[in-house]
Amino acid sequence: MVIERVNFRHLLCFYEVARCNRITAASAVVHLSQPAITQAIAKLENELGAPLFVRRSLGMYVTRHGEVFRRRVERALGYLETGARETLKLAQKRKERGFSNFHRLITAPQLRALIAVAEAGNFSLAARQSGTSQPSIHRRARELEQITGVTLFEKTRSGIQPTSAARTLVRYAKLAFSEIEHGKSELGGLNARDTGKITIGAMPLARAYILPKALTSLLSKFPDHTVSIIDGPYEQMLSGLRHGDIDILVGALRDPAPIDDIIQHPLFEDPLAIVMRSTHPLARRKTFPVKELARFPWIAPRVGTPLRARFEELFQDEDSGAPKRIVECSSVIAVRGLLLESDRLTLLSPHQVHYEVAAGLLRAIPHPSGQVERRIAATVRRDWAPTPAQEHFVNVLKSGNYDRTAI
Repeated sequence: MVIERVNFRHLLCFYEVARCNRITAASAVVHLSQPAITQAIAKLENELGAPLFVRRSLGMYVTRHGEVFRRRVERALGYLETGARETLKLAQKRKERGFSNFHRLITAPQLRALIAVAEAGNFSLAARQSGTSQPSIHRRARELEQITGVTLFEKTRSGIQPTSAARTLVRYAKLAFSEIEHGKSELGGLNARDTGKITIGAMPLARAYILPKALTSLLSKFPDHTVSIIDGPYEQMLSGLRHGDIDILVGALRDPAPIDDIIQHPLFEDPLAIVMRSTHPLARRKTFPVKELARFPWIAPRVGTPLRARFEELFQDEDSGAPKRIVECSSVIAVRGLLLESDRLTLLSPHQVHYEVAAGLLRAIPHPSGQVERRIAATVRRDWAPTPAQEHFVNVLKSGNYDRTAI
């Protein structure tokens, strides 16, 4: 099934027949004729390449494939219903009433248009990025406004901006699309052709240290699976996780959790060290008083990150205070370059510069306070229902034999 061709009316027909076991009962719920429902299910089975029902004299009963797909369709339709409800709540704050149960009328192309415009901030750019003509994407987006009865776009000096109601609808639409993709993947697994996808949001340590071993295990068991690794600021990847664009986020644990609809699974404690170039004036020293460290320029993590908190803790008890000459940087590549080209210091996991230390380019020295660590976690949505491949990957992360040696 090509996700752009998803027909929510067909999915609703399938779900109601699976629930009622009869086309006649489903017909009264979806307000379609029995022949139309029969045709919708036939098209769906053809798209998926799998039989969804066994036809018997007493009714229609889902097959093994049908039951797997039914669970995903139920979640997808549930997301659309929740999105509609939350969208209407926000619309009421703007004195707009909206139309109830509009989630049963909207189409996948309309939601795709909404997502494209919301992300691009411009109808022309949205059309180019989605490979759709501008009149088409404009028409679908405006049709969605008419069906919902809610204002979804506002003109600003910088372009078209989605309203809060639109952003809410976008989130739940993406989650619904994600469920259908997962359902397609699970059906492929039943047919011995698991060609699903797992998208991982990876912070620097995860990319350099955790993922190689875990992905080797995943791909040895699911060789046809597609893996996508995304990097970026934590806040951006957290948003992607909550919208269904990312399946798993691996990085430093946040305490407290930034929002209550995620779960953080602790993986291990990551030791921290002071890192410098091998020819640094301090490189041959055996002791490293904090006051002496504060004399040198530093590379500090972004404010608000767990590593920045550890950096500030390092100097909080010193009379001399924190270093004055600081460059804020969260790019490990840029940090490595700055370390190699200057006398700057940084606080980092030695695992992230393992190869540079082994090559004699950088040196990692013990933290002055002893064993100072940060917790690394795998973060997922609280209501996430992983595919078998995704569940295997999380289990590999949880059971990983991570090297605790700091330096």
